[in-house]
Amino acid sequence: MPETTHEIPDEQRDISFGRLPLGSTDARGNGWFGMAALVVTEACLFAYLLFSYYYMAFHFGRDWLPDELPGFKFSVPMTALLFTSSAVVWIGERGIQKGRNWICVAGLSGGALLGIAFVALEAVEWADKDFTLSTDSYASLYFTVTGFHMAHVVGGVLMLLTMALWAALGKFDAHRRDPISIAAFYWHFVDAVWIAVFTTIYVTPHLFN
Repeated sequence: MPETTHEIPDEQRDISFGRLPLGSTDARGNGWFGMAALVVTEACLFAYLLFSYYYMAFHFGRDWLPDELPGFKFSVPMTALLFTSSAVVWIGERGIQKGRNWICVAGLSGGALLGIAFVALEAVEWADKDFTLSTDSYASLYFTVTGFHMAHVVGGVLMLLTMALWAALGKFDAHRRDPISIAAFYWHFVDAVWIAVFTTIYVTPHLFN
């Protein structure tokens, strides 16, 4: 049998050795569409949770809500943190698009730190509550909705930190940046979901009062 050789093209050699062995070279690779499918699925799950909340609220009215309605002491600063983080991550994404790696690292790291601050404030707010997950149906939905969103924030923080580390190691550039776009896409989704959570949990109870 004749001996055959398989020579690796230069562009594939660049991917296999010394660069990330994953990720496409454009801004809309397969991973981006995979994340889009995940976002649609997660959005449906949040829609179901918020529907459950509104169903119970409309069915039982003011009596279903706790005596002390959710306030804005923590929720407003948490909202400001997430909005700011989206802007910071966007700046980081724009940085890698222009080949400015340090802006990308700073933007992704800054967004992750703001996300960590959000989780810390959420934990403080949880500790401030006089009810637990098993107190009643309102408490169960409150902790389920906010807890599920917090889990998404934690996942987003891990993504941003990973992307920041890889960017700091020089794994991305203006052409190979799809993983960063995917992580930023997920982070913006988490922030957008918070608008619905904030309106549902913190604003609408005062309308029932």
